[in-house]
Amino acid sequence: MASLISCPHCGTRPKEEFTIKGDANLIRPKADAGTEDWYDYVYLRNNPKGLHKEYWHHSSGCRRWLIVERDTVTHKVHGVSDAALTKLGGGA
Repeated sequence: MASLISCPHCGTRPKEEFTIKGDANLIRPKADAGTEDWYDYVYLRNNPKGLHKEYWHHSSGCRRWLIVERDTVTHKVHGVSDAALTKLGGGA
């Protein structure tokens, strides 16, 4: 895992200040979606190889939600953005 993360609010900080919270590309089903759609959303996850966007929480810093784009093979961080300012293809 990369030892430093560049928080857009706090600057470069050690990774221990952050908590990885999961896939930033998940699309939340509509409220009236069927049981199968909700099951897939809650329980099934991909295990991607390569570039991937994840939600990270700067829990020991500014407490902002971030989207970290990193390579799951090398753990190299390719970009960090504020989740509140980032448009993705889906919910959360």
